[in-house]
Amino acid sequence: MEHLDDHERMDVWATIKDALLNDQIDQFRAEFLDLHPYDQAKIFEEVEDDVRLQIYTYLSPEEVADVMEHIDYDEIEPFFTEMDPRFAAQVFAEMSTDDAVDILNELDKNKVASFLTIMDDDSAKEIKDLLHYEEKTAGSIMTTEFVVVKAGMTIREAMLHLRKEAPDAETIYYTYVIDEDKRLVGVISLRDLIISEEDWVISDVMSERVVSVSVGEDQEEIARMMRDYDFLALPVVDFQHHLLGIITVDDIMDVMEEEASDDYSKLAAISDVDSPDDHAFTSAKKRLPWLIILLFLGSLTASLIGRFEETLDQVAILAIFIPLIAGMAGNTGTQALAVAVRGIATGEIYKQGKRKMIFREAGTGMITGVSCGVIIMLVVYFWQGNIYLGILVGLSIMATLIVATLAGSLVPLIMHRFNIDPAVASGPFITTINDIISILIYFGMATAFMQLLI
Repeated sequence: MEHLDDHERMDVWATIKDALLNDQIDQFRAEFLDLHPYDQAKIFEEVEDDVRLQIYTYLSPEEVADVMEHIDYDEIEPFFTEMDPRFAAQVFAEMSTDDAVDILNELDKNKVASFLTIMDDDSAKEIKDLLHYEEKTAGSIMTTEFVVVKAGMTIREAMLHLRKEAPDAETIYYTYVIDEDKRLVGVISLRDLIISEEDWVISDVMSERVVSVSVGEDQEEIARMMRDYDFLALPVVDFQHHLLGIITVDDIMDVMEEEASDDYSKLAAISDVDSPDDHAFTSAKKRLPWLIILLFLGSLTASLIGRFEETLDQVAILAIFIPLIAGMAGNTGTQALAVAVRGIATGEIYKQGKRKMIFREAGTGMITGVSCGVIIMLVVYFWQGNIYLGILVGLSIMATLIVATLAGSLVPLIMHRFNIDPAVASGPFITTINDIISILIYFGMATAFMQLLI
């Protein structure tokens, strides 16, 4: 199966649609099922509703399940709404349990209850067991479709067991080993199973150094672990080390995309990233909360400027440099913020140490502050012919950049220390805070320089 570009997909779809219009079921199935499930999903998303309803009648629940697993979960609800409820329940039963749970979490609770009622008891129980875990934890993204062997088995017994259970497992690259109490005691790779002698015992071949995660572990930390260890799967255990499920690399890729999208929205001071399909009212509702907070913070900035009205009356030219100083503070603060948030998200900050990062940012603020301060001092002097005004603006820029850089790096660290997502220290939030700081520094120095400026 080759990945199709949009043009190739449309050509294939033309052939498939012709088979549908002529009720050529065998030709349709041959053409459609030859495609990769991703390409099948893209076709599902693009076709008309009535055509999609016809496709449901030509495919089995298992085949539709493969397609649904490749559709963005945020966009999937309409597809299950248009299906016959019993058919939809069968589709959920055929899906990987973790994927079914992810999709059900996006649906209306009444619909979820209805699907679970119709579903066969075994499938419904597996899904219910995962649904009660808190979102964005190991329990919510793990799958229960995995293969385990017991430590006392021989390699031959384990291989026979693996052949029997593998068709229903999500992955068999790692086989986890449990003891009589179902506690995780080891792991053995498929490679080791294949090359070992048949009469060897699993406990003699397995690796006892198993990296696992607690069922309540945050998904972002799990993604970091899988990246660091290059795992294809990671076992999930309870507090007594019983094996509950596994998390596979494809689920972690979805987590990484979700977390990146979430952090991006917070950095932009939006409660959630806007979807292209959102109405204007929906988009405004997502953006308004932060904007209202920033509006009040901005009013504080205006109030501060008002308190220095007397200083501005005596030296009106000071007003020219307010946007320059505030803008530079916002820019350097946002740069430091991006470095800090990225360091926390990737775990790099723990490798180099928080203190080292703070000193590095302080040094960066000092160098950039002095450089920009000297440049603007010379520019103002040659422009206005007033060396004291140049020194004032230069010193203000220097002090502002140092403080703004430190604020941009310290605020995320403080938030992280109190278990608050550091991404909420968003660009607009840091910019507004640094506006206030820069105004205080600028006009504070201007007041001190007043006799020299008049």
